[in-house]
Amino acid sequence: MKSRQFLGVRIDDFVTRHVVRTLRRRGWREAIVPFTGYGTDDHVRVLGRLILRPTKPRSYLGMYAETFLQRRGWRNFITAPVPRRPVTVKVGEKDLELVTDGGGYIDVTVRTSGMTDGWQHVTLSTDEAPPTKAPVQVVGPDEQFGLISDIDDTILSTWLPRILLAVWNTFFLTEGNRQAVPGMARLYQKLLAGNPGAPIVYVSTGSWNTLPFLNRFMKRHGFPKGPMLLTDFGPTQTRWFRSGPEHKRRALAELARDFPNIKWLMFGDDGQHDPAVYREFAELRPAHVRAIAIRQLSATEQILAHGTATLLRDNADLRWEPPVVPEVAGADGDELSPQVKQVIKYGTIR
Repeated sequence: MKSRQFLGVRIDDFVTRHVVRTLRRRGWREAIVPFTGYGTDDHVRVLGRLILRPTKPRSYLGMYAETFLQRRGWRNFITAPVPRRPVTVKVGEKDLELVTDGGGYIDVTVRTSGMTDGWQHVTLSTDEAPPTKAPVQVVGPDEQFGLISDIDDTILSTWLPRILLAVWNTFFLTEGNRQAVPGMARLYQKLLAGNPGAPIVYVSTGSWNTLPFLNRFMKRHGFPKGPMLLTDFGPTQTRWFRSGPEHKRRALAELARDFPNIKWLMFGDDGQHDPAVYREFAELRPAHVRAIAIRQLSATEQILAHGTATLLRDNADLRWEPPVVPEVAGADGDELSPQVKQVIKYGTIR
C-alpha cells in the first residue's frame, strides 16, 4: 500500500502548483537561478533552482526605483519555484537530463573528466528557460587544505536564533545595514592567500532564497568567493521545518566524501549548534579536520540569542578530553587570527 506524504509536504505542493499555474497564466516564464558548485577533476556537484519570473518587470515593483543596498530582506523570499520539471545539465561535452525536486532545486553530482583546476562553468537549461551558466570551483586532487565557514553570527551578525530578532534582521533590515563580523574576511583572505587553490565552502542553515543577498554582502565586505551549501525552510517528509544541525551534518559528510584528501579548518560560532556539530564531525572523521575555530558571541549577543548571558550548552555537546583536534575561540577574526596561525602552522598569516 502506498504511504501518504507528510501533511506539510502535501500543503506545500498544493500551494506551489496553484501559484505556478496562476503566474503562468499571467505570462511568467521559467528562469534558472545558478548556485555555485564544486568538484574535482573527475566529478562536479551542480546546484541551482528553477523559478518563474515575469517577462516584463514593472517599475511599481521597485525593480528600477531602489538600489540593492536599500532592499528589504523580505524581497529575497518572494520566489515561485517550478517543481518536477526537466532540466538539461551540460558539463563539458556531456549532457544530463534530470528533474527538479519539489522546491524547484537542482542538485546533482556529475562524473566528468578533463576538468582543469580553478573556476569553471557548467550550463543549465530547459525547453523554456535559456541556457544559464553556473560557476563551479574545481579543486586539484593534491589539495590538502580548505576552509568551512558558517554564516549567521560567524561572518554576518544576525542575532539568531531568537525568532523576533531573526525576523527583523532577515526580513526588514535593509541590506546596507547588515553588519559583518570584524576581521573575519581579512582572516579568510590571508589563509587562502597562503594556500593558493584551497577552497572555502560556506555551510549554513540559512535559506537559499537569501543567496543573492549573501553574494552581494560577501563581495561588499571582501569575503572570498566559494560554494554555499544552504537549505530550504519548507517541510520535509517527516516534519514541518528542516533541522539545521542535520543539514550541517549531511553537508559536512558530503564534503568529506567529495574531497577525501582535504583537512578542513572549520569556523563557526557558539550561538547555535556549531561547536557540537563540528566536534562530532571531528570525532567521527579526525582525518578530515585540521582545527576548529569558534567565534564567541558577546554577552549582549548571548542575551539576544538565548535570553541569558550564560552560554547554554548543547545536549549533544559531548567531547573527548583532550580534544581530538585543536580548538580555538575568540570574539572576532582579529582575535582568532593569531590563535589559528599557531594551531595549524600552515601557510602565512600576517
